[in-house]
Amino acid sequence: MFQRLFGRERHANRAITDALYAQIVAAARQTAFYSEWNVPDTPLGRFEMLSLHMFLFQHRLRGEGGAAQEVAQVLIDEFFLDVDHSLRELGIGDVGVPKRMKKLAKMYYGRTAAYDDALERNDHDGLTAALARNIRPDAGAWPQASQLANYVADVRRQLAAQPSESIVSGTVAFPLAREVDR
Repeated sequence: MFQRLFGRERHANRAITDALYAQIVAAARQTAFYSEWNVPDTPLGRFEMLSLHMFLFQHRLRGEGGAAQEVAQVLIDEFFLDVDHSLRELGIGDVGVPKRMKKLAKMYYGRTAAYDDALERNDHDGLTAALARNIRPDAGAWPQASQLANYVADVRRQLAAQPSESIVSGTVAFPLAREVDR
């Protein structure tokens, strides 16, 4: 009871969610995505990769109860706060931020539905097409989309093997993009 009164438990939980979010962001910022796999190194390209990694994290914790469910919710909230902050850093004014946030939230949830559907059906071609459609909509053909789909499938397998207790304690491990079978 005293810990709650003095905020130690909340501070510990904040440290855990900060650590997890930092690991998700680090995974999304792997240079191989941008330099080798031709993901656009733009604010929108970075949003796409962060969205993808947040989806994979949320996908891993889906259906779990208790602390895992709470961590998943706090992290999705943190993700959208980070997006809001990024929009403001890009110079979007207070009036324009809510409109753009609504659009980005719709984009995020649309993408996650497409990725989830393809993963649940083990549809590599469908996942490849969804990634290409979302990450490189302007490119006719994007050969690296298949590599990214392999990476997503690998991340899914590796996250599934990680114990929930480890994740809710603040440790999640994403594979290196360069190490994924091509």
